[in-house]
Amino acid sequence: MSHIVQVEPLTTARALRGPFDYVRPDGTDVGSLLEVPFGRQRLTAVVTGVVDHSEHRLAAPLRVLPDALPADLVDLGLWLAREYASTPARALSLLLPPRGARERVQLWAHRTPDGDAAIQAEAHLGATELRLTGKQGALLQALPRFAGPDLGALRRLEARGLVEIGPRGRRRAPQHTAVGIRRPQPGLTADQQDALDAILATAATDRPERLLLHGVTGSGKTEVYLRAAAATLERGRAVLILVPEIGLTPQMIDRFVGRFGDTVAVLHSKLGAGERYDEWRRLRSGAARVCVGPRSAVFAPMDRLGLVVVDEEHDGSYKNEGDPRYDARLVAEKRALQHGAVLVCGSATPRPESVHALRRVRLPRRVDGSSMPAVEIVDLRHAPGAVHPRTHEALVDARKAIVLLNRRGWSNFLTCRSCGRVWECPQCDVALVLHRSQDRVACHHCGHAEAVPGTCPDCGSISIARHGAGTERLEHDLAALGRPVLRLDADVRHAGPVLAAFERADSAILVGTQVVAKGHDFPDVDLGVVLDADATLRFPDFRAEERTFALVTQLAGRAGRGNAGARVLVQTIDPTAPAIAFAARHDSDGFLRGELERREALRYPPFSTLIRIVCSSESTGVAHAAATAIHARLPGALGPAPLFRLRGRERSQVVLKGPVGPGRRAAVEQADAAVREVSADKAYKAAAFSVDVDAQ
Repeated sequence: MSHIVQVEPLTTARALRGPFDYVRPDGTDVGSLLEVPFGRQRLTAVVTGVVDHSEHRLAAPLRVLPDALPADLVDLGLWLAREYASTPARALSLLLPPRGARERVQLWAHRTPDGDAAIQAEAHLGATELRLTGKQGALLQALPRFAGPDLGALRRLEARGLVEIGPRGRRRAPQHTAVGIRRPQPGLTADQQDALDAILATAATDRPERLLLHGVTGSGKTEVYLRAAAATLERGRAVLILVPEIGLTPQMIDRFVGRFGDTVAVLHSKLGAGERYDEWRRLRSGAARVCVGPRSAVFAPMDRLGLVVVDEEHDGSYKNEGDPRYDARLVAEKRALQHGAVLVCGSATPRPESVHALRRVRLPRRVDGSSMPAVEIVDLRHAPGAVHPRTHEALVDARKAIVLLNRRGWSNFLTCRSCGRVWECPQCDVALVLHRSQDRVACHHCGHAEAVPGTCPDCGSISIARHGAGTERLEHDLAALGRPVLRLDADVRHAGPVLAAFERADSAILVGTQVVAKGHDFPDVDLGVVLDADATLRFPDFRAEERTFALVTQLAGRAGRGNAGARVLVQTIDPTAPAIAFAARHDSDGFLRGELERREALRYPPFSTLIRIVCSSESTGVAHAAATAIHARLPGALGPAPLFRLRGRERSQVVLKGPVGPGRRAAVEQADAAVREVSADKAYKAAAFSVDVDAQ
């Protein structure tokens, strides 16, 4: 038996490079959690290996901690650190159960064999003959149960040998898991059956394929996931279902809990620590065999995965913004590979990267047989205001409408009419947005907020102009139509009640940012509206075309489910923009074909690996100097280029276009080495560095 463990202490220091050797405590293995002495600190550490020899004088861990990680997750964490130029400690930290949480234990009572005999005898002799009070007889009948306020009476029964009392774990169930309603299982269309057959066929092979389920909105992708999940569970394998945002996908959770009951666990960051811990333990023990959750659920501690689903795989929320900046879609692919599981990525607007890499399975028609809604492009070039008269007329006639405006707040920015002052964030180089209901102007990047100005601090003028319109202003203006107007954006804390109210209403308008286009299924929406559809086209981003196409197509997909007369209006100042024109024709194949040709010509993903290195500092000039030093170590990299100031820090970036395939690893290592070398230089000690592989 090996007597040495190699561990990664969980510290944020980028310069620290492990693993470190310690004496192996009894019963520990890869994945065990330890508390170790580390310099003057006591740190949690993850065992990543066991070895026979060490060149160092070894210290012993202070104690063994509960809740070990499975070995495949340790392997995943180390891969994650390499793949995204992070550290093992930062990557492994993502995989742990909530810190400080423990099992909730309560005293439960149940009858002994003598207690069972007493219950039977009571029916013949009566409680008096057995010297049981009426309460004692009732308690015996009600067992097993939580001891609670009757603990004293139960202890007296325990003393007579009729009851045993002991600790028992009690699950803190997330609220989501209580909403599942069992419904009759619908029949499959021919398209759905073909898709399911393709998934099951590859699941039966030794090396399952990676599949892209490309289905139009309303084509029944979720039912295909459910049937594939049922078949996977029958084979004794587990199922992982990833969704873009847990607050916006209650229907997905409801469908899975309704179909599979308590074997479904839900994992996401908005759960309480106790709820997350209990769900983590149920998955770790195998008590739960289906996990549903957003990006972070990809790290669920599940054994024998047989099916991994990434729903709405085009959604940008699958990319993590913290270090490590992982893409949950790629991590899901890695997990499927580890377990020999089928990977199914589903979307009506798949990414060009997925179309290029995965085998496509089609769902070309809606399950209810309805056609896709007619899409009309509304030219805004000669029409003032946020809402074109043509759009206003359609909203008057519609029964239920969804209106998308990808800007929140009341007005985009404020200016002084007298001196031209623009109210800007003191920490970021951006304008403050007016939120009238809060009587504040706020920064949407750092959260800075201040009262709405009454006068200009520069010239004293009271003539302050408001420019542009956001969802808050639109909600106010559309209320004049005399119908309920509901708003859904990042300022609304709970999406569920808003969506439920819209679903119940006979006639209403749902106004919101891009969240209103994400996966909702309302059968009676007869109008969809996209205001300022080409706003995303103005972003300096090679994915601008893709995002615009997806946004318009996804919003259009919310209309016309069960409503033959539904239509969609798309307002734009560029009616000829290819992304908008393809979306209006529901032509995803045409858009994807052209987009892949453009990216190949310009060497953008999927034909390259983008690695973005951002240097930041509160000190003037340091960020740009650090970026310049990194650029000098990366031949062929783009930059350095300044970025707008964010949270009081100047920023500068370098972008490396690396190869795909076997050369990807070398490019990531090259970028990581450059950052480590520059960050170790005292000249740049005031700078912070972030490496973003597969930058979005």
